[in-house]
Amino acid sequence: MRTSFSIREHLEQIESQTLSPHACLSTRSKGRERDEKPCPIRPIFQHDRDRIVHSKAFRRLKDKTQVFLSPEGGHYRNRLTHTLEVSQIARTIARALSLNEQLTEAIAMGHDLGHTPFGHSGERALARLLPGGFRHEAQSLRMVETLSRRGAGLNLSFEVRDGIAKHSKGKGKLLKKEGIPATLEGQVVRLADIIAYVNHDIDDAMNGGFMQEKDMPCADLLSRRVSVRINRMVFDLIQTSMDALQAGDIRILMSDRMAAAIEEVRDFLYEEVYEAPAIRHEFEKAERIVKALFDHFRDHYEHLSRFYEPLVAPEPERNIGDFLASLTDGYAIELYRHLFIPERLPYREFAHDDET
Repeated sequence: MRTSFSIREHLEQIESQTLSPHACLSTRSKGRERDEKPCPIRPIFQHDRDRIVHSKAFRRLKDKTQVFLSPEGGHYRNRLTHTLEVSQIARTIARALSLNEQLTEAIAMGHDLGHTPFGHSGERALARLLPGGFRHEAQSLRMVETLSRRGAGLNLSFEVRDGIAKHSKGKGKLLKKEGIPATLEGQVVRLADIIAYVNHDIDDAMNGGFMQEKDMPCADLLSRRVSVRINRMVFDLIQTSMDALQAGDIRILMSDRMAAAIEEVRDFLYEEVYEAPAIRHEFEKAERIVKALFDHFRDHYEHLSRFYEPLVAPEPERNIGDFLASLTDGYAIELYRHLFIPERLPYREFAHDDET
């Protein structure tokens, strides 16, 4: 005999029986911006995760730079593989702490949806060009709230949107009490993001010849092997967070020693890798592409709707910024070529010389 008890409700019941008291249960979500009928199969955070993964913005991540622009070979990270590594690390942490894996994964999958082409060089260029500046975490939130589905947005839960908006750490201290996500799951993604990128950026920098193993900071604590480094960072975070939660400090934390080591590695990457002359030279090319495209569509705004719609903002510059941030590396280069590089006429063999 059939019952009105849905699959979703069964899964929600499992959450309430198995997760930590500090976990964000699906049934305790603050809900979506716009009310809608719940899915009969998926709890709200699982549904959010699926909406993100099926979005066009998520698929575009596969052709967006992480650090190295247009690298040869398939062994370097891009924005999509970075996202998957963040998700895997974050889920490992969430499971160990009995937090909500579905919420954790949804935030991780959506955290970089608003990233520009050409990585941080594209972000720097738009930050200079847009009157209100540009930050990729704010653009990721704008993507899920306003731009996806031709302006309708994905209508995600508050908790996922909060985690996306507050995932970035900048260059400041890792361990903060203010400006961090409202849920522990969001805090997990915030720290999993830096664990992922400091490790895979070191790996890529070594593969690219921009640093050697002997250059690795804090190697005694962290190790020179990427798998060992990640395990040590993750273990430290889990153990420190467990101790803090038991003591009543409801935060996701690392030990001061580990946080200081990660900050030192991050600062090393910014100074010695991201600003290496060969990488900086390519970044400058990318920034010129972004500026040229921005200037073109500002001067010929009536052309923008041929390439991008809907135009949801009242300010032309904001719509141009939305368009440029959405581009993949490849499409940005192709559009630049289309707009600014003359087409060569096809070569023809003439049967006789021109008459004089």
